Amino acid sequence: MKCPHCEKEIPGSPCAECGMLVPEGAKYCMECGYFLGQETDEDYDDGDAFDLEKRVLCPDGTCTGIIVNGRCTECGRTPEEIRKSSEESAEESTDESTEQSTEKSA
Repeated sequence: MKCPHCEKEIPGSPCAECGMLVPEGAKYCMECGYFLGQETDEDYDDGDAFDLEKRVLCPDGTCTGIIVNGRCTECGRTPEEIRKSSEESAEESTDESTEQSTEKSA
């Protein structure tokens, strides 16, 4: 099998299902998708894994992070900081709408 970019030969072996040449170390055949080998313990690293059912999403409505060790993985803020910021912006919005309605009345 040759690299499509540099034309160097890539070592490999034939797929047991379709016979196409598959690069060494590949887990699946690029032609037919056949699984080529046994999964090993090295394939899974549970040390950094977290339970998807128990994750806590960032309470900021625009952030896509999750809370890990008390802080969001994306924005870096704590849930308390986000709550406080939300309360402050809600107060500012209320003040602005009150000012606008007062100006319209006058």
